[in-house]
Amino acid sequence: MRQPGYITLPIIVVLLSIGYLYYATVFVVIDGWLGLGTAPGLANAAVFSGLGVICVGTYVTAVRRDPGHVPSSYTPDIEDPGVSIHEIKRKSGDLRYCQKCSHYKPPRAHHCRVCKRCILKMDHHCIWINNCVGHGNYKVFFVFLLHAVIACTHSMVLLVGSTAHDFHGDQRQTEGSSRISYIICGVLLFPLTLALIILLGWHIYLILQNKTTIEYHEGVRAMGLAQENGNDYQHPYDLGAYENLVSILGPSVWCWICPTSGHIGSGLHFRTFYDLRLSRASS
Repeated sequence: MRQPGYITLPIIVVLLSIGYLYYATVFVVIDGWLGLGTAPGLANAAVFSGLGVICVGTYVTAVRRDPGHVPSSYTPDIEDPGVSIHEIKRKSGDLRYCQKCSHYKPPRAHHCRVCKRCILKMDHHCIWINNCVGHGNYKVFFVFLLHAVIACTHSMVLLVGSTAHDFHGDQRQTEGSSRISYIICGVLLFPLTLALIILLGWHIYLILQNKTTIEYHEGVRAMGLAQENGNDYQHPYDLGAYENLVSILGPSVWCWICPTSGHIGSGLHFRTFYDLRLSRASS
């Protein structure tokens, strides 16, 4: 069983990239265009520095935080009236049991071959954090993506603005080191921003559906089988867009962009649309 937090080459690459983009944005682009001694330059540098601190903090937290492990004593209680759904194996109909970990799997848990253990509400294993993204660290992973997109977009706007200003004013960067910094920053920034925007958009879609990446692919197969049999398929954990946001990101809008996770529960049980229907019927 591998624990999170080990430093690997991809993690070093991410941290070095963050450090270089911060240096190039603040001390080359902002200082060279607006000047760090001016109000606009100081304001942009302060905002970008704040975003940088949040990105590093949330990234390190996503690397080190346990995504959620299944307690060795966990046994599903099929007679528990508070649990409206139990996941079973597709072929045998038995409760899901992990032969490698020698325990039952809670709903939405999956075994990670890299971490060599079952992960609660597993989304995927991410090489860039050398950790699984699961119940315990999904929100902080999402908050990192959100602030990384904002920071990269901010940096790209500054880079484009500075380049356009120099071109319009026919002011060429005279120092070779500055030109190289601009080129490296652009080469890193444009594909990185595009990739992060796509990844953030994907996870926004998943959150609105209350799905994990694994559940999305399982749902595609389940929907195909249901259509073949003339039935409709509904993802059991889809509570509606707002309820999905609340269950994953927190009970208030202010919590959604903060890396807090006190609301997430144990990860052994999750509300389903059956629970939502019962609560609405009884109210």
